[in-house]
Amino acid sequence: MADTSRHEAGGIAYERRDKSYFEARELVRHANVRHLWALGVGAVISGHFSGWNFGFATGGWGGMLVAGIIIAIMYLGLVFCIAEMSPALPHTGAAYSFARTAMGPWGGFITGLCENVEYVVTPAVIAFFIGSYVGGIVGGDIPPYVWWIITYIAFLALNVFGVALSFRVTLIVTLASLAVLVVFWLSAIPNMDFSRWALNIGVGPDGAAVELPEGNGPLFPFGFSGVLATLPFAVWLFLAIEQLPLAAEESVDPKRDMPRGIIAGFLTLVVSAFMIVLLNPSVIGIGSFALGSSAEPLLDGFRAIYGDAGAVVLGLVALIGLIASFHTILFAMGRQVYSLARAGYFPNSLSVTHQTYKTPHVAMLGGAILGLAIMLVMWFSLGGEAAGSLIGSVLLNMAVFGAMCSYIAQAISFILLRKNQPNINRPYRSPFGVPGAVVTIIIALTTLFYQVQDPNFFKGVIWVILWFAVGIVYFALVGRHKLILSPEEEFALEHKAKA
Repeated sequence: MADTSRHEAGGIAYERRDKSYFEARELVRHANVRHLWALGVGAVISGHFSGWNFGFATGGWGGMLVAGIIIAIMYLGLVFCIAEMSPALPHTGAAYSFARTAMGPWGGFITGLCENVEYVVTPAVIAFFIGSYVGGIVGGDIPPYVWWIITYIAFLALNVFGVALSFRVTLIVTLASLAVLVVFWLSAIPNMDFSRWALNIGVGPDGAAVELPEGNGPLFPFGFSGVLATLPFAVWLFLAIEQLPLAAEESVDPKRDMPRGIIAGFLTLVVSAFMIVLLNPSVIGIGSFALGSSAEPLLDGFRAIYGDAGAVVLGLVALIGLIASFHTILFAMGRQVYSLARAGYFPNSLSVTHQTYKTPHVAMLGGAILGLAIMLVMWFSLGGEAAGSLIGSVLLNMAVFGAMCSYIAQAISFILLRKNQPNINRPYRSPFGVPGAVVTIIIALTTLFYQVQDPNFFKGVIWVILWFAVGIVYFALVGRHKLILSPEEEFALEHKAKA
C-alpha cells in the first residue's frame, strides 16, 4: 500500500509514495549518443520537408534566409543552455524539471504546460502534412482525416512496443530522411535557376505577394518587417531539437551523452536547413511563390526534376521525413505528459507505464487523442477541404507559440540556476553562458510578437491561451494539492534546502 504521508509548504502539498508507485511507472535505459542524435534530428527533420516554406509568402526568399539565420542563433543559445542543464538535472521532466528547480512548483508547471502545447500539437501538424502527401500520391476522394487517424494508430502502436524498438526505428528513419534530403540536394543542383525561380516574388498593389513571371525580383520584397514576420515559419526548421532531455531516464549515460547528442543534432540541422532553403525554391519550374502555399514542397521539387511519372515513388520517399518526426515527437509527447503526471501536476494515472514494455502508453494515448481531436475540430469548423493549408498553418503557429513560451522559460531557468545554484554539478558548461540565454529570450519574444500580428494565426494563439488558462485553473484548484515526490521534485527540494 502506498505511503501517503504528506507535507505542505507555501500552498503546495506533497505525498510521499513507496516504491510500488514508481515500479508501476518504470522506464528502461537504452539510448546512447547516436540514439539521442537521431531523436533530436528525427524530431525536427519533417520541418525540412514541409511547413517552413510558408515563410516565402511573408518574407520572400531573402526574408526566409535571414529569418532562418536569426532563428538558428536563437536555437544556438537554447541548445547550449539545455546541453548544460540536462546532464546537471538528468530527469525525464526536461523543461519542467529545469524550471521546477529554478523557479519552484508554479514555474515548473507553467513551463511544462507550454511544452505540453508544443508536443501535443506538433504531431498534429505533421499528421496534417502526412495526409497532404498521401493524398497527393494516391489521389481519390479519401478525406485527409482518414490518413491522420491511421497515422496516429500505427505509430502509437510502434511507440508502445518497447523503448529499444522505438530508438531503433528512430535511428533508421532519421538516417533514411537525411538520405532523401541528400538525394534531393544532388538532384536539385544541376536543375536550379536561382534568380529566375527563388526570386519570383514581388509585392502587389494590396501589399500581398504576387508572382513575377520572369523572376529576378528583390531578395527582400517585404523589407525587414517581412523578415520578422517570417520568424515563426523559420522556427519549423529547428523546432523540437530541445526534446532530447525527455529521454534522460532512458539514456545509458545522460551526463556524458546528452550534451554530445544535442550539439551534434543541432549542427546537422543547420547544414540541412541551409541546403533546403537554398535549393527547394531554386529548382526550375517551382519557385518561392508556389512554395509559399504548398503542403508538400519537397514532393513538388522531386516532381519538377523527375516529372509526374515517378510521383508515387517520390512521394513515398518524401514521406520518410514526416514519419521520422511524427514517430520521435510522439515519443517526446509521451515522456513529457508522463513526467508531469508522475509528479502529480497532471492526473497521475497518466504516468503508468506498460507492464511488459515499460513505455508510458497511457500518456501517449491521452496526448494523441487530444491532438487528433484538435485537428478534427479545426477540419470541420473551418470547412474541411475549403480550409486548404490554413489548418496546417494555424496548427503550426499553435505549436510555435507554445514552443516560444517554453524557450523563454528554459532560458530564464538557465540564468537563475547559474545565479542561485552555482554549486550544482555541471558535467558540461555552455560556452555562451548567460548572454546566450538572453539572446534566446529576445529572439523568442520577437517571434511571439510577430505571430500575433496575423489575424489568421492569432486564432490559434487564442486557443493556446485558453489551454494555458484551463491548465492553470486545474493546478490552482487540484494539482498543487496532489504533488508527488518524484525524482525531479526530490532534486529541487534538496537543492533549495542547500541554497
